[in-house]
This record gives sequence, structure tokens and C-alpha cells, in this order.
Amino acid sequence: MTSAMGSRISRTALPILAILTVRATPAQVAVLAVLSFAPGIVLGLFVGAYVDRSAKRPLLIGADVARALLLCIVPAAAWSGGLAMPLLYGVAAAVGACSTLFSVADASFLALLIGPGKLVEGNAKLEATEAVAEAAGPGLAGILIQLLTAPVALLLDVASYLISAVLLSRIRGPEPPATAQAPTAVGPAIRRGISVCLAHPAIRLLLLAQAGTCFFGGFFLSLYLIYLLKTLALSAATTGVLIGLGGLGAFLGALAAKPLGTALGQGQALAVAAIMGQAANLFIPLVARAGGLAIPLLGLQQLSGDALLGAFMIYAVSLRQRELPQNSLGSANATFLVVTSGALCAGGLLAGPLVEVIGLTNVLWVGAIGGLLSTVRLLASPVRQLD
Repeated sequence: MTSAMGSRISRTALPILAILTVRATPAQVAVLAVLSFAPGIVLGLFVGAYVDRSAKRPLLIGADVARALLLCIVPAAAWSGGLAMPLLYGVAAAVGACSTLFSVADASFLALLIGPGKLVEGNAKLEATEAVAEAAGPGLAGILIQLLTAPVALLLDVASYLISAVLLSRIRGPEPPATAQAPTAVGPAIRRGISVCLAHPAIRLLLLAQAGTCFFGGFFLSLYLIYLLKTLALSAATTGVLIGLGGLGAFLGALAAKPLGTALGQGQALAVAAIMGQAANLFIPLVARAGGLAIPLLGLQQLSGDALLGAFMIYAVSLRQRELPQNSLGSANATFLVVTSGALCAGGLLAGPLVEVIGLTNVLWVGAIGGLLSTVRLLASPVRQLD
């Protein structure tokens, strides 16, 4: 929870720092956003193989400590007058690499701690804590940036990672050492992770759908803050509060995930949540001509869209944890991370040049419609028939 809260602060603070202090262009902001995810493409599969062979808790603690130390560089540079985009690029990429390790290990660690019978409930609780952080973190970041500057806001993220590392060190769950069945070489583990994802019909459809939504989601990753701060001329505080509403929506989605899955079946609930969640993104470009309704409509989009997409991610992660073999779960999780991170980065990098051709609002329309169309494949029977 503490680590998640701080992460939302830095995720909001870094691009705002780039836009308002370094005067970054849309293309530079896009690169900065992409670099937070790009390490997942390069390192993801190798990290997955390593996670399969290692104790998870030490990896999680090490990733938290490393991220704390790396983020200290940005305030130091800002206060010494040395802040520039190349430094922000480097910090974003390094923190992204540590986050790749944390994400892959975290999903595998949870499955070991709670067992297959409680995966949806466990992932829902985990998503709820992430949602609370999403609700409070960006809003707090916007206020802190406006009152105390972005470098000070980043120091809270440093503290949160250190607190998270301490809390993780106190967990005494029944984690076994590296499994004897895990491969001893990275190459076979990479091939295993890819093959198990592609061999399972529902997992394969899920991977393709998430790749599509992440590609078009990259448009929003690169342009959303510029759209709010420049096109709509919202303040940093208002921007942070709007993003925070998405966290409240995700919290509601986490609460609704279990009863919705029980009522519809997990496969049907997964498809409905994905499609409706992507449909909510249509509100974002729509508000360009909404006048005084812009902020209410953006708030509605954050609440409804993040509620549905939060529930979708609970079903998606639980599906992988339940259906795939435990000794390949790290590599399979890494396969998803590599594919989705690659798609997100590709979309994010494409967004900047597209703005020059068709305009920022039209790029957001393409992103919203493309993301919606990418989820239609989840209506196929291999997903919908899952209990």
C-alpha cells in the first residue's frame, strides 16, 4: 500500500516536472512515459525465468530499496540546477527496470501465499489497496506539486518504497525455495513462458486483447497529462484530483469483482468489464467540446472506466494464476509483461508523431476506439465459458 501510494505520486510528478519545469515537448513527454515501461520489454522474460528459480520476497525488497535510491537523484538534480530531460529519462528507465522485477515477482508471490482457491478474493484485496493508492496518490501529488514543488513530492515516494521494503521483510508466509522443476537456463524458461501462454486458448485470447488495449492505451499514456494541462488548461491540483477519482473507481471495481464474477461467471465478467471499461475512454476526447461539463465528464470517465478495468485486471491475473502451472507462472507473467509493455511503448511513441498529423484530440479518438475494438475478441467462447 505505501509503495503503491508513493508510486502514484512519482508517476504524476515526473511528467508534470517535465512539462512545467523542463518545458518538455509532447514528444519528450511521450519518451519519458514510454521509458517507464520499456525495461519490461528487454528484461521481462529474463526476469521471469529468474523469478521462477528464486525466493520472491528478497526480490521484492531489493526492488523497493533500489527504486528509493534512484528517485533521490531527481530532487538532488533539481535543487542543484542540473535537472534535464536526459536525467529524467535515465531515472524513469532504471525505476522501470526495478518495477518490472517487482511486478513479476509480486504476482508469483501472491499465488504462493494464498493458494488457488482464493485467487480472485486475494487479487481483489490487492487491487483494492492499489485503488486506494490511485485515489489518494495523484491528488496528493497535484496538491504537493502546487504547494511544495515536484521534487519534494518525489521524496514522499522515496519514503514509501523504504517503508514497503520494511513491511515486506516482516511477511512470514510459507514460501518454498526455488522449485526443483524450474529450468536452470534462461532460454528454456523463456520458451516455456511463451508456449504456455499461447497453448491455452483463453490465455492466448487474453494476451492478444491486452496487447491491443495497451497499444492504444499508449496514446493516453503519452498525451493525457498534456491534454489536461495544456489543451483543457486545468491546474496541477485539478489534474491530480481527477486522476485520483480513477483510484476510487478502481476501489469500487475491486469490491464488485467477486460478486460480479459469481453472478456472471468469471469469463463473462472478464469480457464485459474489459469492453465497458474501454468504452468509457470515449469520454476523454469528447470533453474537448464539452465546455463547463469537461471536468464532470472526465471525473465520470475516471470513476466508471477504472472501476471496470480494475475488475478486469483482477479476473485476468486470477485466470493466469489458476490456469497455468506454478513452475512456469513467473515466465508466463513476464510474457504478458513483455507483450503489454511493448505494445504500450509502441503506442506511446507513435502518439507524438500522430499529433503532428491529425491533432491531439483526434489521436485520443483513435486510441479510445481502437482500445474498444481490441476487446471484442474476449467474447469468444474460450474466455466466456470459463467459470
